[in-house]
Amino acid sequence: MASSANAVAQAPEQQERHLAVPKDRRYVGTKETVAYILDDISQSFNINKYNDIFVTDIIRVGLKFQQIVTFVIGIWDIINDVFLAAIVDKTRTRWGKFKPWLVVYAGPGVLCSLFFWMMPLVFGDRGLYDASKLAFYLILQLFTNLASSLIAIARTGMTATITPNIIDRTRLITQANLLSGFVEKAPEILMGVLIDLVSRGVLKFPMRSLYVSGGVFTTLVSGGLALYFAFVSKERVMQTVDRPSIFAGVKSVFTNKPLLLITLSEFLGAFSMNSGTNYYYINVLGLASMTTIVGIPGAIVSPISYSYVPWARSKFSTKALWIVGSHIDNLLMTGVFIVGSINKNYKKLSAMIPAFMLRETIWMFFYGIKKVIPEEMRNEAIDYGEWKNGYRTEGMTGVAKGLATKLVSTVGQTIKAAILARIGYVQGAGFGNQSEKTEYSLFWMCTILPVVTGILSIIPKFFYDLNGEKRDRMYRELHERRKAMANQVDEFNDQAGEQEAAN
Repeated sequence: MASSANAVAQAPEQQERHLAVPKDRRYVGTKETVAYILDDISQSFNINKYNDIFVTDIIRVGLKFQQIVTFVIGIWDIINDVFLAAIVDKTRTRWGKFKPWLVVYAGPGVLCSLFFWMMPLVFGDRGLYDASKLAFYLILQLFTNLASSLIAIARTGMTATITPNIIDRTRLITQANLLSGFVEKAPEILMGVLIDLVSRGVLKFPMRSLYVSGGVFTTLVSGGLALYFAFVSKERVMQTVDRPSIFAGVKSVFTNKPLLLITLSEFLGAFSMNSGTNYYYINVLGLASMTTIVGIPGAIVSPISYSYVPWARSKFSTKALWIVGSHIDNLLMTGVFIVGSINKNYKKLSAMIPAFMLRETIWMFFYGIKKVIPEEMRNEAIDYGEWKNGYRTEGMTGVAKGLATKLVSTVGQTIKAAILARIGYVQGAGFGNQSEKTEYSLFWMCTILPVVTGILSIIPKFFYDLNGEKRDRMYRELHERRKAMANQVDEFNDQAGEQEAAN
């Protein structure tokens, strides 16, 4: 009976049993599916695309201090990830393992974002290295990163446990990525248009107020959507009562081949350096809405790309889809670099709009694969850990996958700020006021540089083998194991009820 008592902890909301059910069995109903889609929208319903410009040219944080903050936050991120993952993995409540953390995040996460976007109202036109502004910015970034790490771990776990059916989960992820795409990018697109109108004097509105208004509005909306999902969502994959130690969590990582390959690929990919297209679009082409313009044909193609994901999964191996989805853009961006480097085309809208538009349109044909396959691979890696070790460590698995990557990215982002200073980038100069050398540097830093520095990430992908019969056998055995656990819990509950009645 003692072993029965330690078998499984299951919340009232988690009474779905993991039996060997038909593959078309749907666990997630319409209401919860809608909530999941809204939560997916909340993750991109923002103007974070312009964060770099906001920090550099609106808040006006000095580039040298940005290097320091990036490095400190990177180290802090790695440290807090490990401890937060251990805490989440040990969580056992009547509401589930991840749901409480989704609710807990809501308040602090929204507040940190609001404080960030309202910084220009507090610090006004203080200097690049004003002590009070820099101190507030650093402290705010520390708390923001802590909240972001927590929600990332909780969301990863919730996606992996919302349904035990792999087909049901693929359907959910595909629907969310497809339907959210019609809404989530609206703030980003509108913001790009407004920035262009203000910078060209068409719209008489302070640029500072534009950023503040957009940031506050999207923060409140996305926070509300995320909170709704937190209350509606349910966990349906059973968790053992025995809470895994940090050592057990680490062990589950090193015995998980799929996870190690994914981690190694992302680690090598993290060496890819990219200044981002914002600096190039705004300072060289003078068109913040460039992303919107070149993405018009792709916006039509993108939804179609999700329709053939199930077909692609049935016809091609996960390895092949992973490689194509991850690296097709490298080939396309190389073409854009070649076009821009001929006759100084990188400065001409007439040349770069067609080049980027063609690249974006072709890339969107593979966008469904790029979005769905890696997320499914992550969830399968979590299931693989349960299959090999007998317990689930969603928190530690999600964190381990990103630790090495974050370490490299921290160094890369620190170097990025240094490179901007090195190439002579003048903060706040605006369109047409950078030197020609700086303008070309901004172009190649967002096109060919990430291709060259990230190419090694393709190597581990060739060794991925969680496909076909191996994956099917894993899920068959997991179904049987979960069925036995469910029967064990039922037996224990019956015995406990009989004892209570006897007393």
